[in-house]
Amino acid sequence: MAVTGQEAPVRELLALSGRALPLLRAWVAENPRLGVARALLTLATSESFSDAALREELVIAHRDAQEVDERSASLVYGVFLHTHRQYRLTADHLIEHFACWPGDEVASLMLDAFAACGDDSYRVQGDELIERQCAHVGPDSWPWLGRLAWTRAEQGRPEEAFELATLALDRFPRTGLAAHARAHAEQELGAGPASTAFLDRWLAADPQAIQFKHLNWHAALQSIACGDFADARRRADEVLGRGDVGMRSATNWRLLLAGQQPAGRCDPDHIRELLAAPGGMAEVFHTFNLALALAVEAATDDLSALAHRAEDDARTEYRDVLAPVVRSLAAVTAGHSQQAVTLLMPLGTAVRRIGGVRVEREIVQDTLARALVDIGEHTRAADLLHHRITTRRHHRYEDLLLSSAT
Repeated sequence: MAVTGQEAPVRELLALSGRALPLLRAWVAENPRLGVARALLTLATSESFSDAALREELVIAHRDAQEVDERSASLVYGVFLHTHRQYRLTADHLIEHFACWPGDEVASLMLDAFAACGDDSYRVQGDELIERQCAHVGPDSWPWLGRLAWTRAEQGRPEEAFELATLALDRFPRTGLAAHARAHAEQELGAGPASTAFLDRWLAADPQAIQFKHLNWHAALQSIACGDFADARRRADEVLGRGDVGMRSATNWRLLLAGQQPAGRCDPDHIRELLAAPGGMAEVFHTFNLALALAVEAATDDLSALAHRAEDDARTEYRDVLAPVVRSLAAVTAGHSQQAVTLLMPLGTAVRRIGGVRVEREIVQDTLARALVDIGEHTRAADLLHHRITTRRHHRYEDLLLSSAT
């Protein structure tokens, strides 16, 4: 089912455009009893709501949507589950929704729920669902082409991802998901300056784009890949602010691993405040990003304390995956590279349980490679990064990871 009715706000939201929020707000103001409009605005701004306010907004939206039709009510219920971080229930609901309304582009906004479950079986179900929807709608739906491009990138099929993203961008040049999928594919391919040039052109047309900071972060990674460390630092300093702890720290930790000067640091007290906040350890990937921030600051004691908290956590992904990763970061900052190797080598593909996406998790492998080199295990480190160096056109970063520290 393609977008119908209020084309502009829904289209701009699907495109992750900077125009989406103003248009959604205007749509709701003009149609206060239109449940889908209210729900989509709530989906786009959910982080700004308290739990009580979020529930109130969506209860009203669902009541109004029920007066329109079953699809509207189903969409709003999906938004309710997704914004309340009930990802398994969201995924289960979406399977039923798409069975009734195949190809529904609006419902595709919530498909990240499958990956957010942290369960491989759900991730596979989500991938299969996306493939079925794309087959149903055919090659003319840019939202679904972008979604499939993203899926292929996460499956480690960058050439296919790049081709699909290009098709989506040909059909609608401002589709943000396709631009993001292309950035991921080009990271795997090591496109370097070609990728940063594309991202800069794409972002120049919409400086308010929802992904403006994140795509600049991708550009910084490409600059690191080809050895333009000054550009990576510039992007981190000019684009990523106090609230962008994860992206700034992921940039800086890579720079430090490669023996380079980092961009401006985060405030250690701010990091501690974030960890101590009620949501500081609510999601494993968020906690991992805060651990990276502590590693950049060489806050060994803080990292050891965080690792201890993760080891005592009842959630297996915290205890079995996050804890050894954080403890390995503490070991690296303390100069104990052998300990870091001992902690990281057994994890293998279990690192996926830390959350995030491929390029975000890759930094764990980077840390292991650096630690292996530091203890003289150059061959094992080279084997670890062999696939990257043989498939990426630009891999100055990997070359430096494999170089002995001077």
